[in-house]
Amino acid sequence: MRLKITGRNIELTEGLKAAVEERLSRLDKYFNDDTIANVTMSVEKERQKIEVTIPINGGVIRSEQVSSDMYVSIDLVEETIERQLKKHRQKLITKQQAADSDFKQAFLDAEDEEDVEQIKIVRSKKFDMKPMYAEDACIQMDLLGHDFFVFRNAETDEINVVYKRRGNTYGLIEPDF
Repeated sequence: MRLKITGRNIELTEGLKAAVEERLSRLDKYFNDDTIANVTMSVEKERQKIEVTIPINGGVIRSEQVSSDMYVSIDLVEETIERQLKKHRQKLITKQQAADSDFKQAFLDAEDEEDVEQIKIVRSKKFDMKPMYAEDACIQMDLLGHDFFVFRNAETDEINVVYKRRGNTYGLIEPDF
């Protein structure tokens, strides 16, 4: 796996780069050599943040960790990605999609060392979807106290999702056909 390390509001010292390379090298056993991991390190006030994004065939493995110490953030992000990979492997095996070329075959064939949580849907809801504007959907979402809201867009007559973002902002997800 190759690392592409960038910094925002932080000087990327050799020590930081070495710490990232050493810690994330533990993930090499999961990926092929040509897989690229994008690592962004930033400092916002006292918050030391690291984001790691690994594009894979059919998706993205991503983790973002914030702490008061960048080295702690680096450790946390590696642990989170490793957990995600174990869940993803179980999903691949379950769906028999082991032909995913981004992963080494040994990783896909390995037995689970610990129980990986199975996805289990425990509740299902149905509700009437009256057409509404995205702004109205945001208001409805806030009234319900949810972090997202599925609605039929009055302008396009398509199913959309609004969701809360950091900083008291909202996002809109629209289908792309």
